[in-house]
Amino acid sequence: MSEKGSKVKLQHVHKLDAEQPMVELQVNMSNALTRSAHGLSLAEKRIVAACIAKTDQMPNMTQVRERGAWSVRLSAADYADTFNVDMNTAYEQLQDASENLFNRYIRTTRKTRKGVEEYKFRWIGSARYHKGEGWVELDWWHEVVPHLFGLRREFTSYKLKQASALRSSYSWRLFEVFQSWQNTGKYQPTIEEFCTAMDVPESYRKDFKSIRTRVIEPAVDELIQKNNMLIKWDTVRAGRKVIGLEFKFSSNPQQRLAVDPE
Repeated sequence: MSEKGSKVKLQHVHKLDAEQPMVELQVNMSNALTRSAHGLSLAEKRIVAACIAKTDQMPNMTQVRERGAWSVRLSAADYADTFNVDMNTAYEQLQDASENLFNRYIRTTRKTRKGVEEYKFRWIGSARYHKGEGWVELDWWHEVVPHLFGLRREFTSYKLKQASALRSSYSWRLFEVFQSWQNTGKYQPTIEEFCTAMDVPESYRKDFKSIRTRVIEPAVDELIQKNNMLIKWDTVRAGRKVIGLEFKFSSNPQQRLAVDPE
């Protein structure tokens, strides 16, 4: 790469402000993206969320729109510190993500008069992993850019630290969906919508007991324990068949006061 090309490339790499811990950064994405199927493992979810948080600190939105994408670099040290893992685990997960993320996609569905229409688009256009320096660099795919940049309404926002302690991708996805409905304090999906948003495997969908015991209950329990949330949920039935779910959720004020007496 020429010296000129190197300078251009570096302009599109955002480095974290060392004085601001990454856990304090905001993860922002459109509600439409939040409620879609993400297709990410827990480690991949962590990396994508961390890079979204860093992306939100970009200083020049005009350049972002002109380029249509942006490169974001995440170091193993930042990853280890943010998600409380050792450096070997951080290196391993960054390397695996650089291999897998290129093939991950977002899946949305909508009902039409002639049936369900499915639409897929990628998270990233390219990924680089530098083993010696310990970082991964992602280029956001052009179709995901409008869901991450310049959001003014109908978007989900939370601090990275609100999810960094979670150890289940289902917990993280449910937390994000709750955040997208935080103005109402209710999440009332059909069972199909819930399974899509949570990336529930087809093998679980055949039996609601599997969805309840392997997805809903563990995720709800972890959010109650680690995010100080009050959550109640119930099924919506047509006869004996479960056709939907109803979640009611809020922050636990007593727990919040116990953590922050101010």
